[in-house]
Amino acid sequence: MNTIALYPGSFDPITYGHLDILERATKLFEKVIVTVAVNKEKSSVFSGEERIDLINECLRGKTWARNVEVNKFKGLLVNHATKMKAKTLIRGVRQISDFEYEFRMALTNKRLQPSVDTIFLMPDEEFTFISASLVKEIAYWGGDLSSFVPPNVAEALKAKYSGNQ
Repeated sequence: MNTIALYPGSFDPITYGHLDILERATKLFEKVIVTVAVNKEKSSVFSGEERIDLINECLRGKTWARNVEVNKFKGLLVNHATKMKAKTLIRGVRQISDFEYEFRMALTNKRLQPSVDTIFLMPDEEFTFISASLVKEIAYWGGDLSSFVPPNVAEALKAKYSGNQ
């Protein structure tokens, strides 16, 4: 039985909702690989390397994160999953609109690589409204990020957006 799962996303930035899904996933799989999507045509606040560093810093010292690896990829997700020997993709679903998009992606990925399945995990209720775009908007206007992202991510966002208000 393959117990490696991939948790893909842009993680620009990683939020408490992402971390909640990741912690849940570590209880289901022997190894979880957080894989940061790098798309040069998409405008990101943080580079791929910065996102990896922020995620690793968020995981430091967490006992549940012992079986977590962080990397990045570009190209087709199912090809990366195959390369990493992962048979499962983990996707977080907060609301119905997320599910509609993720359902189409899961079917497409299954068509491209039948050996890779997708599972959907819901974050804890307190995180269902958090999105990276909402976090970036709050950061841009200098709002309090403490209930949305870990302190290291809040500081990195403040540094990126300093002088915007």
